[in-house]
Amino acid sequence: MPGIDESKEFIPVRFAVLTVSDTRSMEEDRSGRTLVERIEKAGHEVAARTILRDERAEIAAQLRQWCADPGIDAVISTGGTGLTGRDVTVEAHRDVYEKEIEAFATVFTIVSMNKIGTSAVQSRATGGVANGTYLFALPGSPGACKDAWDEILVHQFDYRHAPCNFVEILPRLDEHKRRK
Repeated sequence: MPGIDESKEFIPVRFAVLTVSDTRSMEEDRSGRTLVERIEKAGHEVAARTILRDERAEIAAQLRQWCADPGIDAVISTGGTGLTGRDVTVEAHRDVYEKEIEAFATVFTIVSMNKIGTSAVQSRATGGVANGTYLFALPGSPGACKDAWDEILVHQFDYRHAPCNFVEILPRLDEHKRRK
């Protein structure tokens, strides 16, 4: 049965939060604020936060910069995952991924279906790994950020979560790049 193994000690993770929007300022960024509040409430650290316009190359460059930063373990972006012409966050993430976490999109869709019904088909939420860093792209609504964090990510980023979690394999994400 999934749950918390109380015999293990909690290990905090260092996150970066990226909001992708052509119109929002930091003060108006409810989705980014929602993620920051939940990350910190769970006992993790927000090591960086910024807002970028819906520009694929700029988003990918920021993701790469954070993946190269040893002070960041995971990046969560919000916004730009829809179907319109300006929605390029998913493409930017995939430009950076070494491996995609396909099941994240599936589980997010299941969670969304329970909340918004068939409208869930309009989301292209995605997750992946690059340079030993987890990357997740979430829709730009506070509700979607709450759902992704509360139903999926809070558990996977808790080292005590059984039977498995993202934290326990974090040190091994880039093992293929190490010398033998």
